[in-house]
Amino acid sequence: MNKSILILHPNKWVTEDILMQLTGLSSSAIKTARKKSWFEGREYRHYSADCNPKDNSPIMYNRLAVDEWVERQNMAVPRGNNG
Repeated sequence: MNKSILILHPNKWVTEDILMQLTGLSSSAIKTARKKSWFEGREYRHYSADCNPKDNSPIMYNRLAVDEWVERQNMAVPRGNNG
């Protein structure tokens, strides 16, 4: 039985499911970043077929801007010794 393997190169704008697969970010991490760190039009944007999305329209994510956001993260702060 021959199996075909399809290799896809993701678009600049991807769905949340694809973003999670590409980055390892969880759905809750994406939602939190969208509310606290990301800007609409840069890391994410709503879309609709008529090009007039509403705030409850589906969302696409700019995977390249999200990668840049990860690169801008500060180094982790040591937690210290709790012992």
